[in-house]
Amino acid sequence: MGYDAKLAELGIELPPVSAALASYVPVRVHGNTAFVSGQLPFIDGELVTGTVGDSVDMDRALAAARACGLMILAQLRAELGSLDRVQQIVKLGGFVACTPHFIEQHKVANGASDLMAEVFGDAGRHARAAVGVPSLPLGAAVEVDAIVALTDSDG
Repeated sequence: MGYDAKLAELGIELPPVSAALASYVPVRVHGNTAFVSGQLPFIDGELVTGTVGDSVDMDRALAAARACGLMILAQLRAELGSLDRVQQIVKLGGFVACTPHFIEQHKVANGASDLMAEVFGDAGRHARAAVGVPSLPLGAAVEVDAIVALTDSDG
C-alpha cells in the first residue's frame, strides 16, 4: 500500500499548503533528499499561538506539533505529487515556544514524530531535535522542519 493510500486508510486529511512567509521555499529537493522548511501549526485553519507552559497546555501543544507534521506531509505531497516517493523520514527539528522552566519539549515534539511513525511505519522513525525557544514566527506555539530521503523519481 502506498503512503497516499495509507493516509486515506487512517482517515487523515492533509491541510491546504501554506505559502512561505518570507524569502525561502517550503520544500527544496536536492538529489534524493527533501528539505522541508519549518512548518507552523494550523488547526481548523487557525494558527495555534501562545507559550507552552503558560497559555498552551500539553494536550494543545501535542496537537500543534501533529498539525506541523501534517503540514510537512502536505508540503511534501505538493512538491513531489505523491508521498509514495518518501523512502525515510531522516530527521525532524521541533521548536517549542515555551516558558524558561518548561522542560518537556521532547514530549511536545512527539506529536509530529508519532504521526510520521503512524503514516510511514519504520520509515517514519527518525533522528530528532526538540528545542525550547522564547518565540516563533507569528507567535506560533510550535514549529517543525524535516529532512526526508526520497526514492528515485522514476521508481
